[in-house]
Amino acid sequence: MAKVRDGDPDKLGLLYERYKRPLLGFFVCLVRDKELGEDLVQNTFVRILKYRHLFRGDGDFKTWMFHIARNVKNDHFRKNKMVHEKVEKWEDRIEDAHSHLSIWQAEDEQKMLLVALDKLPEDKREILLLSKFQEKKYKEIGEMLGCPEGTVKVKVFRALQELKAIYHQVEKSM
Repeated sequence: MAKVRDGDPDKLGLLYERYKRPLLGFFVCLVRDKELGEDLVQNTFVRILKYRHLFRGDGDFKTWMFHIARNVKNDHFRKNKMVHEKVEKWEDRIEDAHSHLSIWQAEDEQKMLLVALDKLPEDKREILLLSKFQEKKYKEIGEMLGCPEGTVKVKVFRALQELKAIYHQVEKSM
């Protein structure tokens, strides 16, 4: 990214190839729409190029990129005044996604997890996706969300507790 910032925008292609899959998985889990997720990945990289001069290089590029990705998603829904669509079985819409989700769908337990994740409020689902799916450290998530690391730990703990309760409800209903 430092090379892109310093005037070699061709290097952005390498970053795109390296990070498009994790970003797509992140977006698909949040918006439950593969095509929209792909658009948001593209918009994230357009914004990275536009704001490359703001990359300081003193932190992790992935943290900076996911911060931009969150803003791209929020701006998209704010601009289009859209509310996230609730879809009963949204996992069907992302079957062909090149991400960890296709692995999750192989087992019934994993399908129940996806249903339970879908029932979580967006902010809790997002923090779990960042901490567990994207394997971000609490400190990095805190930087993205603008809150202390301790607050992130509490939010992740509470989101996991709520997910566990929802999962047990889904398990009983199936």
